[in-house]
Amino acid sequence: MDYLSVIEMLNGSHGPAGDERQIAATLKRLAEPYADECWLDTMGNLIVHKKGTGPKVMFAAHMDCIGLIVTHIHKDGYLSFGKLGGVRPESILHTPFRFKNGVCGVVSLRRKVAPKDMTIDDLYLDIGAKNEAHARRLVQIGDTAVFRMPAFASESRLVSPYLDDRIACAVMLDAISHIRAHTSDLYFVFTVQEELGLRGSKTAAFAIDPDYAVALDVTAAEELDDKKQASTILGGGAAIKVMDSSVICHLEMVKLLETLAMESKIPCQKEVMLSGGTDAGAIHVSREGVLTGGISIPCRYIHTPTETVDLSDVSAAVRLLTVFAQKNLETTKDVM
Repeated sequence: MDYLSVIEMLNGSHGPAGDERQIAATLKRLAEPYADECWLDTMGNLIVHKKGTGPKVMFAAHMDCIGLIVTHIHKDGYLSFGKLGGVRPESILHTPFRFKNGVCGVVSLRRKVAPKDMTIDDLYLDIGAKNEAHARRLVQIGDTAVFRMPAFASESRLVSPYLDDRIACAVMLDAISHIRAHTSDLYFVFTVQEELGLRGSKTAAFAIDPDYAVALDVTAAEELDDKKQASTILGGGAAIKVMDSSVICHLEMVKLLETLAMESKIPCQKEVMLSGGTDAGAIHVSREGVLTGGISIPCRYIHTPTETVDLSDVSAAVRLLTVFAQKNLETTKDVM
């Protein structure tokens, strides 16, 4: 798969948390040739089904992203905004954004505020409007905006906004196209509103009622002079989740994923993420509980316009997802 082209296609589709219709349509078009059926549920999750006679397995990658939402239009044409998800002021200052209708603007800081003291309330969007009336012809209260930044490849690295979690969406698409013989009943769910609190995965898991689940997301990779000592590195392989702030993965799932990786000679590493949650957090407590694990892609600079992953880790994640999907799984009663 040409991951750069796929990421550019996905990022070209509007998809901030709460307004994922465009990106869902793009993903549906890409996944349909390899599915028995595809549908959107009431929340807006895209569910891609490859039928099987064995246990139900749910894979989840969120297609929503962080963004901005207009809260006020000033008399001079500037826009105040709120944040959709984990937007940090220092990561968006002087950064261009794009609205769903194509209008673009740049985030700026009020003159009397020092950057070290700024909050979201000190920032505004400049869309080039001359006054309030002009601005209202371009955007409305409640309109949403996303990063307008390019994706590019540098050696084995891919740099782009919204690799959280579009790169995991690409991993699922790639795996779906490669899965052949399988007995498990496979559900690939591109979830909504993960950035607002794992909302889409909660309802999807309740409806599907899976026996097993694997959440796919990015995880923090080690950066220069990293005092937090991240548990994963770029180029170290697919990250098998042990825990994040929303879940402690079932030990049976951690062991199974490790065993599959070892048997298939897939590079892997363990992941412990102390801050930040994933769809695994909502899925594992659905109904009576779901055996849940996670496959993560190490990523630098999460929630900035320049998120960075290594393509070797992406390929490893595709391979691990594929072998898990093709494994003849026992019923969960036999596993426990």
